[in-house]
Amino acid sequence: MAVQIKSSYDVIVIGGGPGGATTATLLAKAGKSVLLVEKCKFPRYHIGESLVPGVVPILAELDVLSEMEQYGFTDKFGITLIWGNQNERWSVGFDEAGGESLGKAFQVVRSEFDYLLLQNARRKGVTVLEETAVRDVIFDGDRCTGITLRDMDGEDLTVSARYVVDASGQANLIGRKQHNIEVVDGLKNKAVWAYYQNATVPEGRDAGNIIVENNISEGWLWMIPLHDGTHSIGLVAPQESFKGYERGALLNKMLAESEHIKGYLKDATRVSDYHSHKDWSYSCSQFQGPGYLMVGDAAGFVDPLFSTGVFLAMNSGSLAAKTIIAAMENPSEERALGVAYETSYRSFLDVVTSFVLFFYDASKNKEKYFDRARDLVDPMDIMTARQDFVYLITGLGGLHSVMGMSPSQAIEKLNNDLAETRESSMPELAEA
Repeated sequence: MAVQIKSSYDVIVIGGGPGGATTATLLAKAGKSVLLVEKCKFPRYHIGESLVPGVVPILAELDVLSEMEQYGFTDKFGITLIWGNQNERWSVGFDEAGGESLGKAFQVVRSEFDYLLLQNARRKGVTVLEETAVRDVIFDGDRCTGITLRDMDGEDLTVSARYVVDASGQANLIGRKQHNIEVVDGLKNKAVWAYYQNATVPEGRDAGNIIVENNISEGWLWMIPLHDGTHSIGLVAPQESFKGYERGALLNKMLAESEHIKGYLKDATRVSDYHSHKDWSYSCSQFQGPGYLMVGDAAGFVDPLFSTGVFLAMNSGSLAAKTIIAAMENPSEERALGVAYETSYRSFLDVVTSFVLFFYDASKNKEKYFDRARDLVDPMDIMTARQDFVYLITGLGGLHSVMGMSPSQAIEKLNNDLAETRESSMPELAEA
């Protein structure tokens, strides 16, 4: 049965990934009419499988945290690294900074995770169009007023909206139309990866960790355990490092050089083709304007070293929804609200980019990386430098809901909010 499309909505969201689904769901929860347009049919394949605890409060906001916890995704309690001038494996636990409630994230099969979020958007009242291409974004002067889409029958339709949210990922529909895209020097990388079965994992609490290893001659390797029994194994290296190599060849060469991940793959079999993606870090010169906001990769992309991509998408989506709701209630404040949105999103994007650039210098010991994290998120030394490192890589320091708070105040608020969410979602336990 075809979806009935109105000629006008409060908000149109372009893209059904985590950023778009988050924005659309929260707007619909607030009573706004929302059209979400997605070019693919979900479930669809996507990379970016390792989540950080910063997404947990947003999952609660979307009313899907309990569903996530029951789904069966791999629990991720921290990150294991072979990085820096010491050739040893070291790990940090997420609970070192955030406490037990914020001490866990998930390793997800993105096709399943993204589908879960999109179905939740539907349940909340979002009109979702899949397999539908956005042909153009319409402007009246400098104000965005809607889109032209091509439906499944091949017909072009124009739909208007008070606001348009670009969550189109690296397609950057509005960014390419309106603004220059600025690439970050030093982070022009490429990723190549594949999936393996029968790999081994560390024992105990670290079994679900992502493992990141850089004691190789080109770039760094990742290893992510997934709940379907496979491991995502990949390489990120400068674009020029791949010249002269056939697809997958450099990944195999670096795996042969590795001292740790290679051991986990001793009895493993590759069960997929090789995938590749350009991982150039970039940001648009502007994230918003009259009638529109950009979220997630549509606004900017940061190297995947600390797995912040999904968090940035969902956090900016949550903030975008609140910005639009406030602007609808106070139209005279639209410009100020848009600037505040961009300032908040860009500030953490810049922090993560700065830290990734610093971290790519593998000549340092881990204490130097901890100290740099403290300088970026906790200059008053409220927590230890190691805790600051964890606070930064978990995304907790970038959550818009705790902007302006000290790390300890933010952790206390987030833990209290999550406790209330879990209690309200299990009333039978609360009554007992």
